[in-house]
Amino acid sequence: MGHGETSKGWALIAPPALYALALLALPLGAVVVLSFFTQDFLTLDTTPTLENYRIVLTDPGFAGQLPRTLLVRSVTIAGLVTVCTVLLAYPVAYYVSFHVAPERKSLWLFLITIPFWTSYLVRVFLWKVILNFDGVVNRTLLNLGWIDEPIRAFLYSPAAVVITLTHAFAPFAILPIFVALEKIDRPLLEASRDLGEGTLRTFARVTLPLSMPGVVAAVLIVFIPTIGDYVTPRLVGGPDGLMIANLIQSQFGRLSNAPMGATLAVIAMASVGLISLLFVLATRRWTR
Repeated sequence: MGHGETSKGWALIAPPALYALALLALPLGAVVVLSFFTQDFLTLDTTPTLENYRIVLTDPGFAGQLPRTLLVRSVTIAGLVTVCTVLLAYPVAYYVSFHVAPERKSLWLFLITIPFWTSYLVRVFLWKVILNFDGVVNRTLLNLGWIDEPIRAFLYSPAAVVITLTHAFAPFAILPIFVALEKIDRPLLEASRDLGEGTLRTFARVTLPLSMPGVVAAVLIVFIPTIGDYVTPRLVGGPDGLMIANLIQSQFGRLSNAPMGATLAVIAMASVGLISLLFVLATRRWTR
């Protein structure tokens, strides 16, 4: 590549690179720097210190070790949401890729993205109505005679958070899996069947391994934002469904302790990054 083409290449990538730097790297850097400060109500002390990290990681008096409890709960809920979402998304993506006529696939993808047309808050409130004490689920079970009185555990529980987030992030999982399935050469499947493999063995030995890059992408796309969600746990989770993001939000807001909120955010980001890295390394042999 000549010098002129190299310059043109840098000129093309410079605007999006600067845009990403301004809207992503700089705010994250500001959060990291803020985590080394301390704050006493409205007084911000900019002297660098590790006191916030010491309090969060070692001080047993900090909210009864609440950050660690919420972080573990957040990872658990995000993991359950990811598993449920991918398991529900894969059959949809498989059906659209292998059983829908090529000229109608665009329509199906269009229909899959329809939930994005409504506000995320509206979808959360709809699930709140559905799972409520006097909601659709309880009313249906009462009318069928399966229960004698409404079940309160449907709403304001970790299960409600998992259900709501699974519905919200389903399109994010369907699309990358669909793209991976579309890239599979159909002659490979025909060759497998010609060699005597049945439908299930062809899926297990050919289709699933070749679609793993899409599955891995879906897992990361769902897991990473889910663990940082605070709207859904606040609205449908109740006390037992709150996650680490709710504690971070309260530190920045009600408690007016931005450095502590930044510290919790950095620890959460580091935990998510480590888990994601370990997952990518564990699945590397399927994504090569």
